[in-house]
Amino acid sequence: MLGIAHPIVQGGMQWVGTAEMASAVSNAGGLGVLTALTQPTPDALRAEIARCRTLTSKPFGVNITFLPAITPPPYSEYVDVIIESGIKVVETAGNNPGPHVKRFKEANIIVIHKCTSIRHAL
Repeated sequence: MLGIAHPIVQGGMQWVGTAEMASAVSNAGGLGVLTALTQPTPDALRAEIARCRTLTSKPFGVNITFLPAITPPPYSEYVDVIIESGIKVVETAGNNPGPHVKRFKEANIIVIHKCTSIRHAL
């Protein structure tokens, strides 16, 4: 389903989920994952996705974590970049990603939502 050789998915990790890490995991047969909010802007994410493509020809995904904040990042702009860049797998985390999941699904993107507890999964 994910186009990977091994059932290993690298979770999104703030400051670590860069092109080097994601491509290394993908090149080893798992699903590498870029962390969207490690990038300071949506345009920086677009550049990191392009850079990851120079480091691997294998599938990789993007993580985006939705958290409450007084001044939240421009989530919808990050989502735009993910969709426009042709990413096929997205890992979401944090708050309910409902409206964004709808957009991902309309773009035929596989969504994996990461939960930290059964209570959150329910």
